[in-house]
Amino acid sequence: MKKNYLFGLGLLLILGSQVQAQDETIDQIIKEETENSQLKQIAHELMDGIGPRLVGTPQMKNAHDWAVEKYQGWGIEARNEQWGEWKGWERGITHIDMIAPWTKSLAGQQLAWSPTSPQGGAVGEVVTIPDLADEAAFAAWLPSVKGKYVMISAPQITGRPDYNWEEFATEESFEKMKEERTEMNRAWNARLQKTGKGRRELPLALEDAGALGIITSYWSQGFGANKIFSASTTKVPTIDLSLEDYGLLFRLAESGEKPQINLNAQSKDLGVVPTFNTIAEIKGTEKPDEYVMLSAHFDSWDGGTGATDNGTGTIMMMEVMRVLKKVYPNPKRTILVGHWGSEEQGLNGSRAFVEDHPEMMEKIQVLFNQDNGTGRVANVSGQGFVDSYEYLGRWMSKVPREITRDIETNFPGNPGGGGSDYASFVAAGVPAFSLSSLNWSYFNYTWHTNLDTYDKIVFDDVQSNVIMAAIMAYLASEEDNMVSREVRIPVGRNGEPTEWPTKRSPTRKGGMD
Repeated sequence: MKKNYLFGLGLLLILGSQVQAQDETIDQIIKEETENSQLKQIAHELMDGIGPRLVGTPQMKNAHDWAVEKYQGWGIEARNEQWGEWKGWERGITHIDMIAPWTKSLAGQQLAWSPTSPQGGAVGEVVTIPDLADEAAFAAWLPSVKGKYVMISAPQITGRPDYNWEEFATEESFEKMKEERTEMNRAWNARLQKTGKGRRELPLALEDAGALGIITSYWSQGFGANKIFSASTTKVPTIDLSLEDYGLLFRLAESGEKPQINLNAQSKDLGVVPTFNTIAEIKGTEKPDEYVMLSAHFDSWDGGTGATDNGTGTIMMMEVMRVLKKVYPNPKRTILVGHWGSEEQGLNGSRAFVEDHPEMMEKIQVLFNQDNGTGRVANVSGQGFVDSYEYLGRWMSKVPREITRDIETNFPGNPGGGGSDYASFVAAGVPAFSLSSLNWSYFNYTWHTNLDTYDKIVFDDVQSNVIMAAIMAYLASEEDNMVSREVRIPVGRNGEPTEWPTKRSPTRKGGMD
């Protein structure tokens, strides 16, 4: 009896000291991030100093090298791993000026991987795709575009987002506008269908006929926000104009005013360049061949500087690593972070890592990914892992309540088949979770737009995410055993069982066609 009592007392003392040590580490994580956060400096260096990180550009390579140097400065091992090749390209200036019927500098920029203008630019009339009878009529009209710029996007009936109409318009006026907008889009799509050309085929047909360039406008349903994606032309530049300036040129061209612009869009074709992931790690002391992973894609589109997609996920995970290295320098398991390349073109960097490191997949305890904007974490799904509620729930319970109180959870949930890099690991059977964040008008204003810049970062929210992810990574590292990988077969919308997502190979040589 006495021996059992002493054993029990000793066990309580050991457990008590372990809990105290854990609580002290958590307190130190909170203290370090609260009192000594480096988020603003890291964000400034990345977004303002390096800029956008389009795959295949010198800025992307500069970002990889900067991250390695930054980690090494914190005493963290880091490296760049090549996983493929991409079309190399460097953005130059884009100057767009309307010179007739009057003079105005226009707001716009060339699309990613756009061909260049002649040195100094080229002057030409702006025309729209006319409402032709059929494909034969389009073929007969096509030679007339030689020496001209051609507009191929639908005009917008209003530059005011719907929320602005809802606030100020009468109900009748709002409904009328929406009906007119629907009809305008239908009529424009009918015009394009009559050409017999697809979305990517039409610009190629126009440039082959001698057009000087292609003019588009992809409004993002927010004041001043346009989405900037890639050009499909191979010989002449493609530009995106603001809604306001696109509408101006379109109305002038449609009314017979024959507007003219001078477009000077400079860029450099850099041939084929290597593509990378940046990997950093804090080596484990007891179980160095088991891993807790942090994850964020490093690349961006380049209309802005990629601040919320995915600069905030990147700086968050870098800061988590910095904090853990300072307050938890000798983790039980290796803590690993992946900054993935070419997520925007199909999760290529993370898919390559999964494919190139098959021996690691069964040894990853858990992965936390952050991607979708600057907001504090708002949703966590179990991704179909049956017991995820148990360990994620335990770890989240140690995070300050003011950070977790509004987080919605869905257990066990269904596995994500795409959307961001955690899905590459889920397909490999890794318990990988998306720390999904609040919207902050992400899809209208910053997702892939010209407005995705440093000033949109909400640092208080990112700081809360750092604290949460650092605590959960620490607790996952300290877990006695590997967590359960038992999964539930996902259920489709019809209520019927479906299949677990399958691993997919990356595109290892992209942008060439």
